[in-house]
Amino acid sequence: MSLETINLAHFPLTKGQTVVDIGCGEGRHTITACLSCQVHAVGLDLSHKDLSTAITRGKEFGLGTSNQKAQDKSLHFIQSSALQLPFEDASVERVICSEVLEHIPDYQKVLSEISRVLISGGLFAVSVPRFGPEWLCWQLSRPYHEVEGGHIRIFKASTLRKNVEAQGLYFYKRHWAHALHSPFWWLKCLFWSTADESRLVRWYHKFLVWDLMQKPTSTRLLEQALNPLIGKSVVMYFVKGAA
Repeated sequence: MSLETINLAHFPLTKGQTVVDIGCGEGRHTITACLSCQVHAVGLDLSHKDLSTAITRGKEFGLGTSNQKAQDKSLHFIQSSALQLPFEDASVERVICSEVLEHIPDYQKVLSEISRVLISGGLFAVSVPRFGPEWLCWQLSRPYHEVEGGHIRIFKASTLRKNVEAQGLYFYKRHWAHALHSPFWWLKCLFWSTADESRLVRWYHKFLVWDLMQKPTSTRLLEQALNPLIGKSVVMYFVKGAA
């Protein structure tokens, strides 16, 4: 199991590019991009707490603006809204938006902003909760999707694809991710009011942490096999301005 949802094998980075991670949270994709290639990685989020954690984690990997020696590699985190990206038109080569759009009422405005800042030929990677596993969570627990800042919609991948393509971007790849996470969320929703006390929920959480730390081949193969069936996220990749 991988912590990252976006697969950089389908989202190639080139030295010196600017990579923007919208709704970066604690910086998992932003930091991974900066570690993977000599790029200018910029993470945006509204949460000051998450950004502070992201900055700390970046420093743990020797990344950050204060100690960055290479001019073609940098890591920055900015508190900003996805509805008004702080970048000029056609100024960014890569944009990531992972597990964000399901939280935003005017998500099509976000897609418009992404198209605005992307250069021609730039790549966009987006992930949202997959319809089937997410729908089941909503059926098992109303509080799951009624918490403040929670999920306000369930996306159909086909609808999101059309929304992105309407902004002048062309689809080129789709896959699913985090199948082993789906049963955890189903269990958590099923036992929502007593999840902290549920032995089953706590055991499964320990299993996910163990899998993340140990990365055994057996569970990685299992997740690969299950992703097309119950992958928690659907991931799609687009290129701007070229079929």
